[in-house]
Amino acid sequence: MARAIMLQGTGSDVGKTVLVAGLCRLAANRGLTVRPFKPQNMSNNAAVADDGGEIGRAQWLQSLAARTPSSVHMNPVLLKPQSENGSQIIVQGKVFGQAKGRDYQRLKPELLGAVLESFEKVAAGADLVIVEGAGSPAEINLRAGDIANMGFATRAGVPVVLVGDIDRGGVIASLVGTHAILDEGDRSMIAGYIINKFRGDVSLFDDGIRAIEGFTGWPCFGVVPWLQGAGRLPAEDSVVLERLAKGGTGALKIAVPVLPRIANFDDLDPLRTEPDVELVFVRSGERIPADASLVVLPGSKSTISDLADFRAEGWDRDLRAHVRRGGRVIGICGGYQMLGRTVHDPLGLEGGTLETPGLGLLDIETEMEPEKTVRNSQARSTEYDAPLDGYQIHLGITRGTDCIRPSAVIDGAPDGALSADGRIMGTYLHGLFCSDSYRARLLQSFGLLGERRNYRESVEQALDDVAEELERHLDPHWLAGLLG
Repeated sequence: MARAIMLQGTGSDVGKTVLVAGLCRLAANRGLTVRPFKPQNMSNNAAVADDGGEIGRAQWLQSLAARTPSSVHMNPVLLKPQSENGSQIIVQGKVFGQAKGRDYQRLKPELLGAVLESFEKVAAGADLVIVEGAGSPAEINLRAGDIANMGFATRAGVPVVLVGDIDRGGVIASLVGTHAILDEGDRSMIAGYIINKFRGDVSLFDDGIRAIEGFTGWPCFGVVPWLQGAGRLPAEDSVVLERLAKGGTGALKIAVPVLPRIANFDDLDPLRTEPDVELVFVRSGERIPADASLVVLPGSKSTISDLADFRAEGWDRDLRAHVRRGGRVIGICGGYQMLGRTVHDPLGLEGGTLETPGLGLLDIETEMEPEKTVRNSQARSTEYDAPLDGYQIHLGITRGTDCIRPSAVIDGAPDGALSADGRIMGTYLHGLFCSDSYRARLLQSFGLLGERRNYRESVEQALDDVAEELERHLDPHWLAGLLG
């Protein structure tokens, strides 16, 4: 069996995903066969694994960092929130069912077998497996039947490193408090801890390290600063959108309405890296800016519910005004479905609303069907005759007059739709803006230079930069034991 280590956090969003990715790249750069693993993830940012089926985008990124093909077994349980208290459950890449929070707690023991089976598959032939927890082991109210943190670690015999986020404050109390409330069995699994997101002079935290060791006996494996490369990596979860500042003064303003069930929003990351683009995330209570030249409607885990919220915000009126001013619109996946006349859901796959009017900007209609399309795809833009390389994850079939002008050809078949004047476009292809040639041609259509920047290369460089920073700041003796 491969060596394994598990990073768990004192809370959510403490930076585990980036640390796992950085450690995967560091191990790969040293010639190890390393693979990431996350027993349970909750995110509407999904990817299509190389062996087919859905996994979290974070595990896809970590497999890229590890320079290894992605697999559904790297994230055997993926929860995709559809409502305030209910999620679609993906098990080993396929739809398992739906459950509300309390019902899912009863399901978890049933899913542990799949988690352990997937872990064995990931570990087979590997030198090292780096596991990412979810949330925090300090959530002892969820410990019974746990498969995401200590429940997995104890069953699989994987030692744990706790990650504390000093930037949010209270990191000493978080670590000491976690030690205090864990039972002895869980506490014994913790080998040490890492302080993450430190700013300033690290020596100022020496007394903090001594205090934590005095209370817990745990060694510190390093104090990691804000990682410069992390900001150039695709974000894992929509919580990050709350922290993304509005862009600067780019020549092209692109507005993105942020809906409650936004999905695969990392589609937008390549645009965010363009120096001439001001990417504005429009949040609840805000207006779509009148000076935006392009509005992008991203994916949605629940098209019908998000359409209702779109109207409740008044964004439908803003969007019609935008189009009257000559503005352009791109809809991706659920955003594409919203642009049509009607969305039909006769089987109630998304809930109780069986039919709802769309935004009426494309002459198309969508009908939800139970079979989900999940595949990686090769495509070509019909607008710009540019190659595209992306993926599809969606329910529904879309038809209509505007489909006679497809926006792309995907795997040899027409996809999407263009309005007669070419200003409204929709597609089911995620990863559209990752195409350097497509992105350059799009920017050129707005009068910008649109130089062909290699986005994938920039992500690879960011992973290398994160790995180098971790090598500088993590304890060399611990790293030698982990990577030796």
